Parts: sequence; structure tokens; C-alpha cells
Amino acid sequence: MRTRAKRVNVDGKQFYKINGSKMFITSGVIADYYTVAVRTGEEGYGGISLILIRRGTEGFSVGRSLKKMGWWASDTAELFFNDCLVPEENLIGQENQGFYCIMSNFQPERISLAVMANMTSEMALKACLDYIKDRKTFGSALKDHQVIRHKLAIMASKLEASREFTYRIAARYQAGEDVSMEVSMAKNIATDTSDHITYQATQIFGGMGFMRESTVERLYRDNRILSIGGGTYEIMNEVIAKNLGL
Repeated sequence: MRTRAKRVNVDGKQFYKINGSKMFITSGVIADYYTVAVRTGEEGYGGISLILIRRGTEGFSVGRSLKKMGWWASDTAELFFNDCLVPEENLIGQENQGFYCIMSNFQPERISLAVMANMTSEMALKACLDYIKDRKTFGSALKDHQVIRHKLAIMASKLEASREFTYRIAARYQAGEDVSMEVSMAKNIATDTSDHITYQATQIFGGMGFMRESTVERLYRDNRILSIGGGTYEIMNEVIAKNLGL
């Protein structure tokens, strides 16, 4: 993290002067207020603070709307700070304690992404179940081909296991248990499942699955971010490994 905020005195009032930039900021184009992580101290997690910045603040600008593979309904932007002055009362929480605020948000975010992955899987599976009833190949409905039925059986089994595990971990989190390892497991299992199901759904749809008018085509594209956002698949494995004492 290289965006830095320094305390300065302007006409007897205390401000933070912010310089740097941010990339891949969800809702960055349309937002009116921004919670910005900045470096106010030394390197490492102990030198991070959170500051609230309003759109239109001098020295703050929003760059282009970034073009993504999927999630077209969600804008993503780059942000720039050039001697941006923000009143010191815009500090959220305590200075140099912002990392703990960020960490407290990770667990519900990752549970939400697991739920999103499971819903993506559910939508793709339902689309397939509807499609195979009407689509015919070689004189028979797709549902009459054993290879298709077996694909769907595996897809449904993976989804059910992932969904039940996610619900269980979400309930334990809500009950106040420390389930940071299990949340990482749930996210990876759910995104593994949605990767498999959206891929197989596109395959079952064949050429139509490659068309923009197809639901499964959009699900296939939108799904790809789920194992990246909120902590990548690899980072989740690191969290799990550390909890195992490795």
C-alpha cells in the first residue's frame, strides 16, 4: 500500500494530505463517499489508517470506468489523490489501526462470496435442467443421454455439499465463533464448485452456451471473479495452512 496521508496544518486547522492512487475500486465511478485505506505510519499492517473522502474534494479525482470480463452491472474505477486535503475528523477509528477494521470485514465478505458462488451454481444448474428437457440431439432429448444425466448428478451433489457447509459456517460465525479457517474453506469449496458447474453448464448448452443471449454464458464470465475477490483462492489456502499450524 503506497497511498500515503501526512498530517499538515493549514490556517490553524489539522488536515491529512493524501497522495497516491487506487485500482480496481468497486462502485468507484458512482460513489459519493469513499473509505480509503492510506499509509499513515511505517511499513506493514500497523501503519494503515482509514479516511472518509467525499466526491468532489479538491485533489481527488476518479479515473476511467474499467472494462471487465464480467460483472458489467458493477462499475470498477481507478482513483487518484494529488495533495488531497481532508479534515482530520474524517479519520475512521484510530490512526494506524485501520488494518483491524479491514480484517473485521473480511469474514462476512468471504461468506457473502461463498453464498454468491453457490447461487451462481444454482442458477446454472437450473438453466441446464430446463434446457435439457427441450433440446434434442440425434432424435432424443438431452435428458435421455446418460452422460448428461451423470454430469447433472455430479453438479447437483457438489452444490448441495457446498451450500450446506456454507450455511453451517455462516451460522457458527453469527453465533460468535472464530471460524476464520472454515470461512476460507467455505469460500474455496464454493468457488471450486461454481467453477465446475458453470463450465459444465456451458458445455451442456454447447454452441448456445457461447452466445451472449444465454444465461449460462453470463454466469460463466461473472463467476470468474469469485475466486479472486475478497482474497484469492491461494490466499485462502494460506489462511487455512496457518490455522493448521503450518
